[in-house]
Amino acid sequence: MTKKKHQDTTIVTTGRDPHNNHGVINPPVYHASTILYPSVEALHARDAKVTYGRRGTPTTFAFQDAVAELEGGYRTLVTPSGLSACSIALLAHLKAGDHVLVTDSVYGPTRTFCDVVLKRYGIDVEYYDPVVGSGIANLIRAETSVVYTEAPGSQTFEMQDIPAIAKATHDAGALVIMDNTWASPLFCNPFALGADVSIQAATKYIVGHSDVMMGTITTNESAWRATIKNHGAIGITAGPDDVYLALRGLRTLSVRLHRHMETGIFLAKWFEDRPEVSRVLHPPLPTDPGHEIWKRDFSGACGLFGVVLKPVSDKAVAAMLDDLELFGMGYSWGGYESLIIPADPASNRTATKWAPEGPLIRIHAGLEDPQDLIADLEAGFERLAKHS
Repeated sequence: MTKKKHQDTTIVTTGRDPHNNHGVINPPVYHASTILYPSVEALHARDAKVTYGRRGTPTTFAFQDAVAELEGGYRTLVTPSGLSACSIALLAHLKAGDHVLVTDSVYGPTRTFCDVVLKRYGIDVEYYDPVVGSGIANLIRAETSVVYTEAPGSQTFEMQDIPAIAKATHDAGALVIMDNTWASPLFCNPFALGADVSIQAATKYIVGHSDVMMGTITTNESAWRATIKNHGAIGITAGPDDVYLALRGLRTLSVRLHRHMETGIFLAKWFEDRPEVSRVLHPPLPTDPGHEIWKRDFSGACGLFGVVLKPVSDKAVAAMLDDLELFGMGYSWGGYESLIIPADPASNRTATKWAPEGPLIRIHAGLEDPQDLIADLEAGFERLAKHS
């Protein structure tokens, strides 16, 4: 078979080699620290693929190869969390005196890393309006090394015009990093849009079962050397059992993500028709301001979106959420279960202002039956009405 495989086939076949694993379908879990060499010459050559446990084992390499193939990148590195992927990628391409532009809708912990760590090491961090598009050119300076993007944005789901941002950034000789967790490699190819580095919190949809922390950094060829050098120097690694679970989760990513998407859109449309709702923040909806960019650059969506309620008290929102039976309240998302949390990103904005007409809640549509989820939400809205 020589022709390029379809995506679903790639998900099933990539990153495994039964022929070299005694016919075992899944790559085995290698637990290792010390790696033995057969001779002094081999020890000094340092050209073996497996050299030390921290630098990766065949389990690690199988997962990394699979993610790189799916993302369409050059190579991938694994990290022990999504945030560590963000921080390692930024540190790899920044130094004291550099200027970095970060979307104002960035994932909150990434913003904290920028403010607490990057600024302390003499890096000038500037936040920009996520919908700036080609206008990013007006913010780029001679010392700008990185433009950091995330599409859609955390909590508020603004779509970014990545191709326009990438063109302006590359024209200035800088590099584009994109957080691609929301869409995953299934629904967005960051490199086709112009990104140089793609980050994912594999904790979420790749693992898919809310039981592993994992991050990935995939780069194009030009960004690879600086990325792997920094990754190795910091000593970052991920445990083999976690890597194995991430690789196993990857095999069902397409099946799960399509169901998350279908249920998410179904619920988002249902919310749009509710009298208690002011607006729904979900790019697949034609009413969303970023819908045209989403339709142009993405081939699908996940199950995460936001709902802005009409003005109502915090007490009423708590009454709605506290006794939900199917929607759990907890941070992160991407697992099989549905989640809901109140959100207020106002304190995490500096380049833009978040001042909605009412409270914001964030929804993650899980794999439960959509009608059961709606019944749970209807009961929640009844409680909200009683406390309004």
